Amino acid sequence: MRYLCLLYVNEDTLPGPGTPEFAEVAQANIAATKEMSEAGVLVDSAPLHRTRSATTLRVVDDETVLTDGPYAELKEQLGGYYLLECAGLDEALSWAERIPAARIGAVEIRPLLEMGRSN
Repeated sequence: MRYLCLLYVNEDTLPGPGTPEFAEVAQANIAATKEMSEAGVLVDSAPLHRTRSATTLRVVDDETVLTDGPYAELKEQLGGYYLLECAGLDEALSWAERIPAARIGAVEIRPLLEMGRSN
């Protein structure tokens, strides 16, 4: 089963690029990603640009409405994701707890609804 791990962190408290703290978090993410890849559970992962780069699209009464920024005002913002192929939720949880965002924010683990995919 595939699980999407959504990484939520407070952008205002993240260390800036070029700082030792940023390098520490980056190295922890690289290590977690490498471990998942070597174990064969990593399907894909990527960080996201900060929320100020987002555009939200809605279709209201057949009109497309674009808004700069994310959909919701949140304390913690979606900062990236890991897509894992695991035997079940327990395995997905054991991998998710290794993601640094779990220590500085939160990791939401959700099973993918496999539309037309046979396992």
